[in-house]
Amino acid sequence: MKLPVYLYGHPVLRKESTDITPDYPDLKKLLDDMYETMYASEGVGLAAPQIGRNDRIVVIDADPVGETHPECVGRKMTLINPRVEVLDGEEVTCTEGCLSLPGLSEDVKRVEHIRLTWVDENFEAHEEEISGFLARIVQHECDHLEGKLYIDHVSAIRRQLMRAKLNNIIAGKTRCDYAVRYAPKKKK
Repeated sequence: MKLPVYLYGHPVLRKESTDITPDYPDLKKLLDDMYETMYASEGVGLAAPQIGRNDRIVVIDADPVGETHPECVGRKMTLINPRVEVLDGEEVTCTEGCLSLPGLSEDVKRVEHIRLTWVDENFEAHEEEISGFLARIVQHECDHLEGKLYIDHVSAIRRQLMRAKLNNIIAGKTRCDYAVRYAPKKKK
C-alpha cells in the first residue's frame, strides 16, 4: 500500500527515531509499503519518519542511479537500526533532493566514505564500508532518523534564499505526483 510522504514542517521529521526489536508488529508489511511508496514517489531511499514513524528503518534501492554511479548498481538495502560512522576522507559536494522537500534541491557536502552497521529484515547483523554516491544516499536517509534534513547541511544564507519555498510547503501550497501529508495547521 502506498503511504503518504510527510512533508517539511511536520514535527515527525524533526524527532530522533528509536531502535526497533524483532517483535515489531507487521514489519514485513511495513517494509513492503515503504518500498512501494518509495517506488511510486520515484525516490531511491525512504526513512520511516517520512511516513510518520519515528522508528530506525530505512529502505534504499539505488539501482536507478547506477548508470551514473556504478557503486549503486543492484544495491537494494533494508536498514534496521542503522548506524553510520564517518571514515577519513574529504567532503564532496553534490546536489541532493528529498521526497519530504518537493521542488527543492541544494548542494550538500558529505564525506564520501562511511562504515555502516545495521540489521536486515531478518535481524541479521551487517557491517560494510560504503563509498561514493551510495554513501551519500545512506547518510541522507540516516539523517532522517536523527531528525535532520539535508537543508540542515547548507549555509544559513542558502536556507534564507529558500525560505519562501519552505513556507509554501508548510502552507500546503506545494503539489506532488505522490500522496503527501502536510504539517498540521497551527491553532490560532
